[in-house]
Amino acid sequence: MECFGDAQKAEGGIVEAHASTRPMGVAAPMPARAQLATIWALMRRAVNEVVRVPGAAIPGVLAPTIFMIGLTAVFGNLTDLRGFTTDTFISFIMPVSLLQGAGFTGAATGVNLARDIELGWFDRLLVSPPPRYVLLAGTVLSASMRSLMPMAMILVVGFALGAHFPGVFGLALAIVIAASFAAVVACYASGIALKFRSQSAGILMQSATFIAVLFTPAYAPQALLTGWLYWVAKYNPMTQVLEAVRQGFVGDVTWHNTWPGLLCLAGLAVLMAMFALRQMQRTGS
Repeated sequence: MECFGDAQKAEGGIVEAHASTRPMGVAAPMPARAQLATIWALMRRAVNEVVRVPGAAIPGVLAPTIFMIGLTAVFGNLTDLRGFTTDTFISFIMPVSLLQGAGFTGAATGVNLARDIELGWFDRLLVSPPPRYVLLAGTVLSASMRSLMPMAMILVVGFALGAHFPGVFGLALAIVIAASFAAVVACYASGIALKFRSQSAGILMQSATFIAVLFTPAYAPQALLTGWLYWVAKYNPMTQVLEAVRQGFVGDVTWHNTWPGLLCLAGLAVLMAMFALRQMQRTGS
């Protein structure tokens, strides 16, 4: 398998030498260096897919950007309401688009995995030397890398239309959190792909991501929400993640507004990773 060429080179014969001292039929553990090389090979494969078929990445790049521009045109005057936290709506909505773009990338990772399962390529991975968590890590981290494309488009357009610059640290924090969210969604989407083993399950991956991001103070501050949306947004962990990304665009970056988002993101990452690994173990059983 060509995607493991780098991993085999990285091992440098270590596995073969180690295996020769072990009883017949007992697998040698894969060296950490080879595991990292395998993760990188899987990430590079995902990026190469974009290079080879760039048209496949266009919807995921354009959709959140159009979403940001369209909502700014429709709801731009909401900033006149008392209690709104910024005077430019595009500054308020751009972090939502960053998370949306990252989430769509994570969902697309699950769809791509389902395609690999349908074609039989993923079954070859399951019988290869790397542990299951290495295969999962390479898959979900590729989503973080690919999420930089829609985020770059959103940031360029948003700043060109007058969004506030959050500062270098605020911008870096927003990008890191959004890229991490892409990995979280990729874990969820990978678990769904492994459970249903079909690209037709893509709607479950995308719709869940869409709901998680938009059932938050996406269009207005929490204090201005009413009815059922207020309560859903209040207890939705993605609200804290969104506020951590948004803070630099509408105000100052503080630890008080950062740690709840990081904590919620870490919790979601653990839960989704456990779900994906569980499905992967069932697939191989």
